[in-house]
Amino acid sequence: MQLTKKFVKAKNPCAGGYKWFIRDHNGQGDYQAVLDALVADGRVGDANWLLDQFGPTDAVLRLDSLDATAIVFAGTLEIRMGINVDTVVRAGRSIITGGGIRAGETIIAGENITAAANIASGGEIHAGGDISADWGIESASRLECRGNVRAKWDICAGQDLAVTGHLHAGQDVRAQGAIQCGQGIKAGGDVRADNAISATSGIQAGGAIQCGDHLASGWGMIAGGDIRADGSIRAGEGVKADGVIQAGDGHGVYAGLSVRLDAWSVCARVVARSRPAQLVSGHWAGPSSVADGDVDADGDVDSNDADSDGDAGSTAEAGRARQAWTLPVSPALA
Repeated sequence: MQLTKKFVKAKNPCAGGYKWFIRDHNGQGDYQAVLDALVADGRVGDANWLLDQFGPTDAVLRLDSLDATAIVFAGTLEIRMGINVDTVVRAGRSIITGGGIRAGETIIAGENITAAANIASGGEIHAGGDISADWGIESASRLECRGNVRAKWDICAGQDLAVTGHLHAGQDVRAQGAIQCGQGIKAGGDVRADNAISATSGIQAGGAIQCGDHLASGWGMIAGGDIRADGSIRAGEGVKADGVIQAGDGHGVYAGLSVRLDAWSVCARVVARSRPAQLVSGHWAGPSSVADGDVDADGDVDSNDADSDGDAGSTAEAGRARQAWTLPVSPALA
């Protein structure tokens, strides 16, 4: 693509950038050549602006390795061994490498970001498609992805973590802001956020699920440890924790919000080490005691304990309450 003075001026550039284009390129030049010249001259912000205005190309840059101060490429970057930049690495389309990606400030791709090792940014990470790493993914500020995010190790964000698709980590998922997921969250370790956690589908963690605000899932939640929130805990279906389930002071635990009342005993089961004191809705199916029971459709508590005579019906009901409970998980999370 050839840029002309008239073509660029129509996009309302800043005065400094337009003067640079006239002075250094006589008001014309190849699109990628102008991007390269802007980066070489330390005008990375102007290069990003130009790419925002004129969009991606189908060009592909293939290198063995990339070690630079910054790079802004309008097409796809295919780097065999790895990417190491001091500030910004940006591609109009995808970033693909057989090694890792490290950027001091920002990693941005119009489509996918794929690495065979770590993806680490001293600032934000943004992808218009999927983000995938064979090791971990770490962003010092916001991590935003309009596709799926997958890593075999941890996924960490210094601020908010926003994913349109599925969020899948082999180990922990952590955010110092909020976690918002348009599909399901699955982690081999903990899922933790300093603010809210919200998933349109289910949340499954091998460890704990914990957040500093409200915790919500459109389907169910299952954790190998505790499920704790400083706000309310809301699930469209059931909630299961190998530890405790605890909402914040003044807040409740709500299960079965998307389930018919007559299906609570099957689809809105609440299981934990002990019955949550704040349980507002759902079918309690955990360990029974004289004080514990099921929250039925009328909000009453029904005891399922065996009586002092060893009533067989009550004992059978308690046994059913201890049956394994599984979280509905989409094939993409399996």
